[in-house]
Amino acid sequence: MLVSGKSVKTGQLADSLHGLNVLETAVQERETMREMAREFEQQLTAVQVASMDPLTLLTNLHGFQVLGQLWLDACQQLAKPASLLFFDLDYFKRINELYGRSEGDSALKTFADVLRIAFRESDVVGRVGGDEFAVLLTGSSAVDVAGVRARLEEMLDERNATVHRCYDIQFSVAQVEFDPLRHKTVEGLMEAIGHVRGQGSVGF
Repeated sequence: MLVSGKSVKTGQLADSLHGLNVLETAVQERETMREMAREFEQQLTAVQVASMDPLTLLTNLHGFQVLGQLWLDACQQLAKPASLLFFDLDYFKRINELYGRSEGDSALKTFADVLRIAFRESDVVGRVGGDEFAVLLTGSSAVDVAGVRARLEEMLDERNATVHRCYDIQFSVAQVEFDPLRHKTVEGLMEAIGHVRGQGSVGF
């Protein structure tokens, strides 16, 4: 604020204006993210039935691709990074064979719950195949996969101890950092993770 009778140095005025500009930019970015989140929620609600996996209540492959693309576009607009983590359960077929389909479904729901709790609301978590799950990390570059694995294993151990299963839920994980020029879309990112895993594609 300018006060009559007092002078303000040019450098001080410039610093104040710069501080205001930084604050305004941060506020605008937060408001933009809020507006995008509201828009995403409206769009997801419109296709919720078709986009949700009824067993785990996560988004299915279609929902993951739709919601993931919206967030990828937002990340590019705000010059933020993104990464894809891809999980599949080890020995899942054996669980079904030894303990029955209902026990296999229970293992899937447990793993889905752990993923839902372990990641942020801004991350996109989905069941994209029979025993395959994907997490799009928004605003994050490559993460420490070993750290993610250790955290999830600790959470799964707690669940296993609670329900006294005759087996451990084990999983494999792969990661690809999003490159807009190389991958372009969520589908391109998932194709890349498929190549990393030696499959070339993912999905039901």
